[in-house]
Amino acid sequence: MLRIAVPNKGSLSGPAAEMLHEAGYQQRRESKELRIVDPENEVEFFYLRPRDIAIYVSSGRLDIGITGRDLLIDSAADAEEILPLGFARSTFRFAAKPGTANGIEDLKGRTVATSYEGIVEGHLADKGVDASVVHLDGAVETAIELGVAEVIADVVETGTSLRNAGLEVFGEPIMKSEAVVIRRTGADAEDPKVQQFLRRLQGVLVARTYVMMDYDCRVEQLEKAVALTPGLESPTVSPLHNEGWVAVRAMVPSKEAQRIMDDLYDIGARAILTTAIHACRL
Repeated sequence: MLRIAVPNKGSLSGPAAEMLHEAGYQQRRESKELRIVDPENEVEFFYLRPRDIAIYVSSGRLDIGITGRDLLIDSAADAEEILPLGFARSTFRFAAKPGTANGIEDLKGRTVATSYEGIVEGHLADKGVDASVVHLDGAVETAIELGVAEVIADVVETGTSLRNAGLEVFGEPIMKSEAVVIRRTGADAEDPKVQQFLRRLQGVLVARTYVMMDYDCRVEQLEKAVALTPGLESPTVSPLHNEGWVAVRAMVPSKEAQRIMDDLYDIGARAILTTAIHACRL
């Protein structure tokens, strides 16, 4: 069986389970379950702390895992990203009291508190900045107030918690993170079970990104219509019973669907419909 690590809690857990469910896999019913077997799909899921998943995967005990890009890099584990999943997006940045620093070059000789010392130490080394890094678990905003550090480095989503602590971000982002699928570095890239798993997740990503659009249009307007809805390879075009009319079907990006419908209507297309895509293989 394919052995897969899944986050057991935190911001990664719910969306990961939802995506796996959409991909046709069984998921646990109780949060206390640490392992379930999906015999129909020949998969075994292990629910682990997100921060530990890269370590388990790099050991070879588990085939693949879902975790955050930031947690993968911070772990320094012998594992690699193979598919971004588009959820749990965040930005990792430096923050301090106003006036403390304007850029990373101002951190020389200062102390930085963070829960991700692997990321921060690597970033400082890449930029040639000599600064001390202090590891703290959990919220690090109070580190400055208590005099443990002059600067913090942390995940920033809305920035509300930083502003409430009287801090502001500065400099360029350290990195951008999101949920990713990982495997052990050097593992068989053509493993058919892994490839099937990735195709299923990619199908979910496409289904979330596109809708199917159907409409009728006059033959003389077909080229203009196809230019608006090129599809992935090309749209499906079928003649209608009424001479001079055709039916067109194509996948279009869901974010652009309303604009495309307006543009189609303007060139004379009618009976314009969109349908959600629940699963696909490209």
